[in-house]
Amino acid sequence: MRVDAGLSKLLGLSRTVVAAITETGGVLVDGRPAGKSDRLLAGSWLEVTLPEPERPVEVRAIRVEGMEILHEDDDVVVVDKPVGVAAHPSPGWSGTTVIGGLAAAGIRVSTSGAAERQGVVHRLDVGTTGVMVVAKSEHAYTVLKRAFKERTVEKRYHALVQGHPDPSVGTIDAPIDRHPRHDYRWAVVAGGKPSITHYETIEAFRAASLLDVKLETGRTHQIRVHFSALRHPCVGDLTYGADPALAKRLGLSRQWLHARTLGFHHPADGTWVEFTSEYPPDLASALGVLEADY
Repeated sequence: MRVDAGLSKLLGLSRTVVAAITETGGVLVDGRPAGKSDRLLAGSWLEVTLPEPERPVEVRAIRVEGMEILHEDDDVVVVDKPVGVAAHPSPGWSGTTVIGGLAAAGIRVSTSGAAERQGVVHRLDVGTTGVMVVAKSEHAYTVLKRAFKERTVEKRYHALVQGHPDPSVGTIDAPIDRHPRHDYRWAVVAGGKPSITHYETIEAFRAASLLDVKLETGRTHQIRVHFSALRHPCVGDLTYGADPALAKRLGLSRQWLHARTLGFHHPADGTWVEFTSEYPPDLASALGVLEADY
């Protein structure tokens, strides 16, 4: 494998970080500096000098416009996340976050997890809207993290994809890993992490189909990657090959993807609870245009 791809897998670092280490001479293969595109061969002696760890990202308590609290109790808080909001702070992100919005609202969350991700048991992409749960108690954090890992949580999304998937009801079982050439993207890759997506067509329009999608696994960009691999990318998802002309006609500046419902056993007593988020204005408007054309 190439140095950047191999070290990314070995050390759990992004290929961008590995490339930066190689540029400063921090990767030696058999005692000689290696470039990111050099090849790793079995039996070689590999030395890597890791950079200093980044300082924890500060959680800034900033009110999030449009973030609605769907439910709150002693253990969990369930929010309806608007577009353009990250789940938690991260290096390079200067916008608003769910965690910062909760802090601004005076809601204390679990202290488990990394400082900037305390209480976060799952995430939604910045450009994906919908329902998201955050743990408030330490007990809830432990229980929900285990539930997501063991796949006992039901995550249902609605996605508007280009064209008409055939069959109209099906399962996509294809491994996902980082894109071999573009660090900011993910892709279906042989040897990637197992990834399973179930879908069912709700309504077929002339140019697109509205799908009900159930995730069995929770990989980064899973829905976007899987449907892009089928040549049916989410409408508006230019990163994964969507038609910019269709996105413009529907007034979309991001992927049409919405975390519709989230169901889980409540950490307090095991009772099954389920929460639903309505479509935000931009997604509802895009559907309206398609319905008018149909």
